[in-house]
Amino acid sequence: MRTDVPGLPSPHPLLDLLPAVYLEHDFLARFLAALDEVLAPVLLSMDNLPAHLDPRTAPEDFLDWLAGWVAVTPHEDSPADRRRAAVLGAVDRHRSRGTLHGLAEALRLETGGAPVAIEESGGTVWSPTPGAPLPGTRRPWVTVRLAPPDPDRVNRARLEELIAAELPAHVGFTLELTPGGAR
Repeated sequence: MRTDVPGLPSPHPLLDLLPAVYLEHDFLARFLAALDEVLAPVLLSMDNLPAHLDPRTAPEDFLDWLAGWVAVTPHEDSPADRRRAAVLGAVDRHRSRGTLHGLAEALRLETGGAPVAIEESGGTVWSPTPGAPLPGTRRPWVTVRLAPPDPDRVNRARLEELIAAELPAHVGFTLELTPGGAR
């Protein structure tokens, strides 16, 4: 959130709003200058409110605040462009959360590249024969294969946390990292 920004000029100095008779009072000028310093970030934020509420143009210190509005928690150490993309597409991603498409999109945003493969254990099928075997396996499971350019620089714990957050609670997963380019 915006707080004291040293040297930030006020768009509407309070001293300029007073009658001319008060302009020569030194104490009043210093007192109002202090108020201007405190009010400048507030006034400038209000003047630029539409830009602050758009993830594409919001100042970086507002991104986390906007992320809270759309129920997204991008990591603080992520580059600003990835954090902006996470906030900008959050509402659309909520629609596909818990699906393979939603998981692939979340991994693409986090790693910058699409996963090599995402395989799930379940499936649906119909059969004209009663008692036919069911598709998939009994235990719900997802296997995610990624091929980052440098697997040693990937934060595996962070990816596992992301996958766990994107999948339904009862679904387990395996994360496989292969050397970059191996597909």
